[in-house]
Amino acid sequence: MLARGVNITGWFRFPVSVAPERITAYLSDAAIADLRAAGFSFARLSVQPEFLAPHGKADAGRIALLVRAVARLRAAGLGVVVVLTQGQRPLDGTALRELWQALASVLRPLGAAGVFPELLNEPEFATDRTGWAALQRATLAVLRTAWPDATVILTGAQWGGVDGLLALEPVDDPNVVYSIHFYEPEVLTSLAAFAPGLDRAALATLPFPVTTPCAETATDARTGAVARFYCAQNWNEAAIARRFRMVQDWARRHDAAIVLGEFGAAQPLNAPARLAWIGATRKAAEAAGFSWALWGYDDVMGFNLPRPVPLRPVLDPAILRALGLPR
Repeated sequence: MLARGVNITGWFRFPVSVAPERITAYLSDAAIADLRAAGFSFARLSVQPEFLAPHGKADAGRIALLVRAVARLRAAGLGVVVVLTQGQRPLDGTALRELWQALASVLRPLGAAGVFPELLNEPEFATDRTGWAALQRATLAVLRTAWPDATVILTGAQWGGVDGLLALEPVDDPNVVYSIHFYEPEVLTSLAAFAPGLDRAALATLPFPVTTPCAETATDARTGAVARFYCAQNWNEAAIARRFRMVQDWARRHDAAIVLGEFGAAQPLNAPARLAWIGATRKAAEAAGFSWALWGYDDVMGFNLPRPVPLRPVLDPAILRALGLPR
């Protein structure tokens, strides 16, 4: 069931409204059915802790709204990854464990074969990998007391990226899957969002795969330097495949399954480069034996649908083709 997925990013993450009728109406049954018809096998559902526990304690009514949403996705034949995604407040270890203690017992009746808890989205812990590993193990132990047969998704530190996973010591649990997120190189995929003040319009003209010359459109020295650095890295299909082979080698050593939980590229990036990067990343993941999930259905890095989603949105056929899902 964890094969071809899409992230639903805004339903329970910074929701437009917490009114039950608005939450229920965020995604129609027709839109959900269309996801399955397009060839997706699962949805990854980001859930903001502040939504579930607005005053620090889990709210039963809000958890019930989440359970109903998961049940609707399951009724359409989609598997569902439920992942806690930090929002406006940092989530400490105690709160993380308490939320999963509350969620495990109510999600379990929906079926371990189709619902997959993912403990935390993109844990930072950039300078404390062992601290994240310890917290993840402790949270897994809490979840196991209420949901012993769940297939749980774990990840490494450093925002869940490739390097964080490679540094992670796997847990002694046969029923886990390990996640990576991949947005490399971010100069291309996010138009260097990490560096304020650059000329995004110029960066949006960068090619993928890299050809030379490729940095003539920069209008200022900083942007030109960033663009030239990108060009010098020679990013292409083979470069992505090399990164994934590192993860594949880690997985073989530890007899582990891998899901590419997030990948995507910003909509303002020129369409040939954007579609080529999405397609190359998807193909490299499949060649390495990874399942995958595009970020996202309702986000600028993927299908870019508005929030809340229209009653029956049309999915961009070019992105579907890049995902190997022609309609």
